[in-house]
Amino acid sequence: MEKIQHSHVEVRGLKLHVAQIGSGDKVVVFLHGFPEIWYTWRHQLIAVANAGYRAIAFDFRGYGLSDQPPEPEKANFNDLVDDVVGLLDSLGINKSGIKPMVSCHHQEWNAIWVNIDTTDHTYQLAFLIGKDFGAFPAYMVAAVHPERVSGVLTLGVPFMLPGPSAVQNHLLPQGFYVTRWQEPGRAEADFGRFDAKAVVRIIYTLFSGSEVPVAAEDQEIMDLFDPSTPLPPWFSEEDLSVYASLYEKSGFRFALQVPYRTLNVDGGITELIVKAPTLLIMGEKDYVRKFPGTEDYIRSGAMKHVVPDLEIIFMPEGTHFVQEQLPDQVNEFIITFLGKHSA
Repeated sequence: MEKIQHSHVEVRGLKLHVAQIGSGDKVVVFLHGFPEIWYTWRHQLIAVANAGYRAIAFDFRGYGLSDQPPEPEKANFNDLVDDVVGLLDSLGINKSGIKPMVSCHHQEWNAIWVNIDTTDHTYQLAFLIGKDFGAFPAYMVAAVHPERVSGVLTLGVPFMLPGPSAVQNHLLPQGFYVTRWQEPGRAEADFGRFDAKAVVRIIYTLFSGSEVPVAAEDQEIMDLFDPSTPLPPWFSEEDLSVYASLYEKSGFRFALQVPYRTLNVDGGITELIVKAPTLLIMGEKDYVRKFPGTEDYIRSGAMKHVVPDLEIIFMPEGTHFVQEQLPDQVNEFIITFLGKHSA
């Protein structure tokens, strides 16, 4: 861990906290979920660097040691997409040139693609590895900027886009945690009863289970936690303290906006196909598999309509935090995938 270098990199007017280790032209960028942070990739950063890659993890805007945007409530997933590309540029993981036409359309970015230069411009590519909501920008960057991406690997969340069909709240009880956290002020009041360390402890413990967290009508999500329940055996008090220190700095304001309050907001992307080689790792005990339609979507092959070069690995004992729970196995899967698709 002491070999991991930390810095702040300016991206689109904000300073983003970046942790990296390793060097060379083969680059892997890790994208965290919630309540995670760069530290969630501590095991993978070292393993990937030891395998000969430049491994990079950063705190999304509004998270941990990264700057807060001036108007968090106006943020959405497109901001994270732009931040990933901006970070690649700021770290020199590119070559100058005009991007070629790609097989998708974005309402906000459409102007970039007019009068396309057909000159052959090359880019240094990166692998994107996303966990939980970090899977969204991983897939979106790969589709919108395919010339920047060598491959995509996601954990715990299959391909989906922000929009009305991302998570079908109406098919789950009213106390579904996403529905509760999307309601302005409700999660703030729920979380506000505890310090940051307690919030992370509760969420990590609850969300390590195989059941979707759903509160009763007279409960909040934090009330589902039994104080006598220990931390998962793979998550130490020291780990908890690191997370707590980072969320004490950032708070949860932006985290509630992205992903939760923009999860069902259409990002304006249509006709999207991820052509890059892709690996999805799912824990068999991950509660996400119980979201309506998710299991069938993963196992039926429907995902291959939008991610044709797809491989799926199921881990029998894996939970939602499989990269921390079973790091050696996950690292092996990652390094094998990277080796298979590195130039």
